[in-house]
Amino acid sequence: MVKTIAVIGGGTMGRGIAYTAALSGFAVTLQDISEDAANRAKDYIENLFNKNVEKGYVQSEQRELALNNLIFTTELQDAVQNADLVIEAALEVMEIKIDIFKKLDEFAPAHAILATNTSTMSPTEIAAATKRPGQCVAMHFFNPVHRMKLIEVIRGLDTSDATVAAVKQVSEKMGKETVEVNEFPGFVTSRMNCLIGNEAMNMLMEGVASAEDIDKALKLGLNHPMGPLELADLVGLDSRLRNMEYLYQNLGEKYRPSPLLVKYVKAGRLGKKSGQGFYHYNENNEK
Repeated sequence: MVKTIAVIGGGTMGRGIAYTAALSGFAVTLQDISEDAANRAKDYIENLFNKNVEKGYVQSEQRELALNNLIFTTELQDAVQNADLVIEAALEVMEIKIDIFKKLDEFAPAHAILATNTSTMSPTEIAAATKRPGQCVAMHFFNPVHRMKLIEVIRGLDTSDATVAAVKQVSEKMGKETVEVNEFPGFVTSRMNCLIGNEAMNMLMEGVASAEDIDKALKLGLNHPMGPLELADLVGLDSRLRNMEYLYQNLGEKYRPSPLLVKYVKAGRLGKKSGQGFYHYNENNEK
């Protein structure tokens, strides 16, 4: 049974996973190689707890218990040495993930499950860097983690039934629903999301409609909760470009990144995190 979770990476996804796991009663250690990033993650999580207590979504007792269950560190070995489950939430770069998994295999207990929070990449290839491929799996969380109800559970070639069952149980305790996916580039949601978002970018580039009207059309006409260009800004245009390039390499021409996406990333327009993407954002990340 999973009681202790280590989250590797203090960025948007890592801190969201750590918040949700701690609120769900798990003992959580969040690790980032940057002390500044670890401190920013700590501040973000504390502020999110405070906001949700003020709004009545979380009881003050739950906040105190969850914060007491959270540890922040820059030391990978310290973070994972007692973990039952490790969730890696690093950049979508295969070389980085493989390097992390080699270290996790060395430092984590023999029984620990090693999960990658990837939206497109092969858990089989990542697991091959370890001596425990049966205990490796992909858990694809969605942003913002504390609100989104789905986790895609992706089997690698050697992922065991016991590993899948364990991460489904963890997901359920976090209040999430799961879909089980057999590994294929992009899984289910990312293949669809990237196609829709890429087409929206091409339409904007072609002058079909404004960013606002493209997003409005999909929200009101197709009942999407968020427009594809808004979503790309939220995810980060650099992250979206990495995903598109990976899918293009593996699935072919229909996933060729929009020239507009490439141009925006070259210009440093990365979405909300840079203050400008398809929209402009103020200091409070509001359009």
